[in-house]
Amino acid sequence: MPLLPYPLARPFLFGLDPEAAHDLTLGTIARLQGTPLALAWCSSFVRDPIELAGLRFPNRVGLAAGLDKNARCIDGLGAMGFGFVEVGTVTPKPQPGNPKPRMFRLPQAGALINRLGFNNDGLDAFVANVKRSSFRQQGRILGLNIGKNAATPIENATDDYLKGLAGVYPHADYVTVNISSPNTKNLRALQSDEALDALLGALAQRREELAREHGRRVPLFVKIAPDLDEAQVDVIAATLRRHGMDGVIATNTTISRDAVKGMPHAQETGGLSGAPVLAASNRVIAQLRATLGSGFPIIGVGGILSAEDAVAKVKAGADVVQIYTGLIYKGPALIAESARALKVLRAA
Repeated sequence: MPLLPYPLARPFLFGLDPEAAHDLTLGTIARLQGTPLALAWCSSFVRDPIELAGLRFPNRVGLAAGLDKNARCIDGLGAMGFGFVEVGTVTPKPQPGNPKPRMFRLPQAGALINRLGFNNDGLDAFVANVKRSSFRQQGRILGLNIGKNAATPIENATDDYLKGLAGVYPHADYVTVNISSPNTKNLRALQSDEALDALLGALAQRREELAREHGRRVPLFVKIAPDLDEAQVDVIAATLRRHGMDGVIATNTTISRDAVKGMPHAQETGGLSGAPVLAASNRVIAQLRATLGSGFPIIGVGGILSAEDAVAKVKAGADVVQIYTGLIYKGPALIAESARALKVLRAA
């Protein structure tokens, strides 16, 4: 149980601009992780191991990418009870992201809109931070999420992903290829048949070279959007299989505003996350599971604000789940609650 219950901290944080609250929280965690003051947010750990993509996940609840883009807080966030943590998205070169303001709360919907745009300090700083963390030495799983720089033309995107893969490969338990953020121009075009085929073909070839160089084969996951029709999901599933990808993360944020029409900030551009994306995410997960079969690893993310939401995502077909917006609205208690519910589900 954390020494500082989140319901006491949330009113203060929600009184700040969303990005200011985000920066303050991460800055505090970065400074205090590994010290006795980290007890302010540390939570009990629910052990519920599962084998996935050749990895042993200590429990089935992870942190989604996007919260800790620079990998500054791996140990501090891991202390909240996550079985696995994914950090990034990192791009080869540093970039500031999109102009501010670029984060907006929609409290009545349990949602956020962001158009951050892969703001990060670049690959070198990211890897240096990863190397300083001890999370993997604790037997937890660390995912590193890679993307392309905004200034890189879409026709040269593969070059950025290959640089990212080579840079993070020695330090990752798995690598996620992010082709589904709505906040980098044309990025989602990489989910189309021909573009995805070329990108994953190049990454698969480079992964085999890196596996020989480092003496281990790091799993590759691909993160996709919820705004896909059945035909698009089927094409993606077939392409994942064809190129030997180890899993899929479903899903990123949505550009749909159907569930939040008329609410303050609803028409801001960017990706909508939180409760409104749950149904769309679960629909994509269910189709992926039906198409890919029972053995293909699926990480489910999008709209988990309760233990019941986590259970629903696994029932839709996910093997493990990730949380981001739910952590902001519900706090670290959501992690253990979800992990316990999934453990009960598994035992039933």
